Amino acid sequence: MIAYIKKDFWSKLKYAFSVEDEIHQTFSEEEMKLLNKVADLINKKRLNTPAVMFLESVRPLNFLGSQVMVFLQPIVSFVISTKELDLLSKILEKRKSIPLLIELIEKRENG
Repeated sequence: MIAYIKKDFWSKLKYAFSVEDEIHQTFSEEEMKLLNKVADLINKKRLNTPAVMFLESVRPLNFLGSQVMVFLQPIVSFVISTKELDLLSKILEKRKSIPLLIELIEKRENG
């Protein structure tokens, strides 16, 4: 009985702290539209360089940032729609989101 409990325990714990495989991280069409919208807004305001510098500095904390967005949702919802805010927090949970956003911003700056 104890051997079964130990085996069951370790089988459940096996993936408890696993990080999502970066290869399988894909972005839906709706997510890409929102990322492009953010990149366009940054380019329109001519904040490309400060935005890239900020994003590079917070890259390791992107998941934490997504959770902070959920916490600040009542305040931020005055500026951005709740649907877009939820989608943006979902996007930021993916490790490839920050590098992708940086790439989109740099494309607009150079092109």
